[in-house]
Amino acid sequence: HRGRLNVLANVVGKPLAQIFREFTGEDEYVDPSFSGDVKYHLGAAGTHTAPSGNEIHVEVAANPSHLEAVNPVLEGIVRAKQDRFDEYADDMVLPLLVHGDAAFSGQGVVAETLNLSQLPGYYTGGTIHIVINNQVGFTTAAKEARSSFYATDIAKAVQAPIFHVNGDDPEAVVRVAQMAFAFRQAFHKDVVIDLICYRRLGHNEGDEPTFTQPRMYRIIQGLGSVRDQYAGRLIARGELTAEDAEAVGAAYRFALDEALAESRTEIPAIPVPEKPSVWDMPDTSVADDRLADVETRLRALPDGFVVHPKLAKTLDARHDQFEEGIVDWGLAEALAFGSLVLDGHPVRLAGEDSQRGTFSHRHAVLVDSQTEEEWTPLRNLSPDQAKIRVVDSLLSEFAAMGFEYGYSVEAPDTLVLWEAQFGDFVNGAQVVIDQFITSGEDKWSQHSSLVLLLPHGFEGQGPEHSSARMERFLTNAAEDNIRVAVPASTAQYFHLLRTQAMHPARKPLIVMTPKSLLRTRDSFSPRSELSENTYRTVIADPTVTSGARRVLLCAGKIYHELVRHRDQHDISDVAIVRIEQLYPFPAKDLDEILGAYGDAELCWVQEEPANMGAWRFISRYNFVETSRSTRGIYRRESASPATGNSKAHSREQSELIERAFD
Repeated sequence: HRGRLNVLANVVGKPLAQIFREFTGEDEYVDPSFSGDVKYHLGAAGTHTAPSGNEIHVEVAANPSHLEAVNPVLEGIVRAKQDRFDEYADDMVLPLLVHGDAAFSGQGVVAETLNLSQLPGYYTGGTIHIVINNQVGFTTAAKEARSSFYATDIAKAVQAPIFHVNGDDPEAVVRVAQMAFAFRQAFHKDVVIDLICYRRLGHNEGDEPTFTQPRMYRIIQGLGSVRDQYAGRLIARGELTAEDAEAVGAAYRFALDEALAESRTEIPAIPVPEKPSVWDMPDTSVADDRLADVETRLRALPDGFVVHPKLAKTLDARHDQFEEGIVDWGLAEALAFGSLVLDGHPVRLAGEDSQRGTFSHRHAVLVDSQTEEEWTPLRNLSPDQAKIRVVDSLLSEFAAMGFEYGYSVEAPDTLVLWEAQFGDFVNGAQVVIDQFITSGEDKWSQHSSLVLLLPHGFEGQGPEHSSARMERFLTNAAEDNIRVAVPASTAQYFHLLRTQAMHPARKPLIVMTPKSLLRTRDSFSPRSELSENTYRTVIADPTVTSGARRVLLCAGKIYHELVRHRDQHDISDVAIVRIEQLYPFPAKDLDEILGAYGDAELCWVQEEPANMGAWRFISRYNFVETSRSTRGIYRRESASPATGNSKAHSREQSELIERAFD
């Protein structure tokens, strides 16, 4: 923690007075919507001037107390910077990660991040890892903290050179650093410096280390500081006088005193710029002739390219539907991406199996069935289009999502998407969600527009293939920090993606995406809706417009099942209203729609158990115009999201839908 302040001041060049001012609270958070964070979590940027006079831009990424969690985030930031350059990108931006010994061997995200290092979709030209090896983790001795001999042995998995060096020997440390840098620049692979040292004081200001490491700290207390030891060696070699050494220390202490005095002076408040409203929806419609042009370009293939026969039939059927005026999910997404890159908006999509799509619906990257050569139609629409990359990620949630978050922070002009194989697996990256995505703006004023695509829906596939844990995102939703959307039609998905790329208010977007709906014709939109509409947060019932005894509010797949049941049983006194954006909650728009139904009973219908899904979030709202609360229709409370018995699922689903119309 103390070392972080040293880096901020002496490497990045953050003014000492500003650091002192942050500790005294004199200029804390002029913007009342900014909660802030402890000082050693804050990021910074500056220009470091070397003794030679050469300058280099240095940035320190903001990070939480969750050890090593920032690693993939930093790699994503670096990759985004490198992607701005066409040549020599590896040499122009260097990722440098500083670790602790206990965390480097103990935190799984370290291994995940190392695994990113040589993958084409995540490559950053090699990272220099510096392990501050204090030979203790808070109070835990090395023998209790790792099974390997060295704390750095995990890096052998990627054949990274590991330099072990005595932290009390500054000249040896400099030589090792120079070798590590030279290796990275020559071979563009990761390299590790194991800086063997010790923590002179406790883990924090209130810690007493001699409770648990008495012998170690008796030895440490008998040692001079690194500065004093090195000054003594220089004096002994005749390269420095004692007076010179004292003068250097006195000059720095004087600078600290001056900075402390400066920090106590008043500074003018910085005006808070007006933030764009989350309700300002851009026009996302695309002219029909433009859509037809993009669709035609998507079907262009290189001469001799052989598409798998089954896939060829699927793509031909998709085209035939488009000609008939119908757009399925895969094409809606491709048209959104294609129109964006042609308009100059870069796109990056990454996830497990995302090139084909978990449910074989996307096929963004085609593979020649004879040669296995790859062709990405979206990358070949026009010579002057923006970049697009679709990445099959490593089998990881934590590092993979963290990387995309970092990329989105650094590349505000890029639509960055991370896709879960199933939404249930998103909790493998819960640290990234809690510490970065939902709170990064509030803590660090760090903006991201990352999109999480989370396949969600109860279809009898069991407790690990049904729920994207919508309730957890809604629990974290506050102060307009994120958007949570559940598009139930292809046009809505098209407009949602374009809205996220074009919206002036940069917020992470959480999307509950379909599974069975991918092949449900009822959810396919007329082609005209891509040209005429924008994203709608609430969609009124087009059939029952007034005179209803009950209004069913719902989101996602259940909407189509409710409509189907109503049609099959000729029910005409129940209206069904789709809420397509759960947060920020569109209460005003919903109130306007509900006004047409007078005193009709309001019910929220969801597939999830009562303790999950959106029910507890929705139940907080008494709609202003109607002054009515809502009754919930849901599965009974459950410790797991869904049953693993397909017959039990079908029975539960039927009973739930019937209750909605009772």
